[in-house]
Amino acid sequence: QVQLVESGGGLVQAGGSLRLSCAVSGRTFSSYAMGWFRQAPGKEREFVAAINWNGGTTYYADSVKGRFTISRDNAKNTVYLQMNSLKPEDTAVYYCAARPGYYSGSYYSSEYQSWGQGTQVTVSS
Repeated sequence: QVQLVESGGGLVQAGGSLRLSCAVSGRTFSSYAMGWFRQAPGKEREFVAAINWNGGTTYYADSVKGRFTISRDNAKNTVYLQMNSLKPEDTAVYYCAARPGYYSGSYYSSEYQSWGQGTQVTVSS
């Protein structure tokens, strides 16, 4: 069973930055596509960013393109989400997700098999 643990959330002022990390257990992390999703209070979970199993291709929601960067370190079994120029509307619980099997990243939460517990990001105005 793959386990994912997010960290790095917190409270930041608008315009600030945070870097989220997601540590993944298991010896086959390098075969997983990884994604970040978020869910704000009263809203559905939405796609934020994804990265292919080999890190060669990344995907972003339009709302974060140019501000957020997803990356991975296969030697550390970790995927990152660097978030710059944060806005109050970025406030949400952020979840990482794993899609095993050498697939590309996906915009659809249903295509991910394992999820972390989430980390809260709050951006004050």
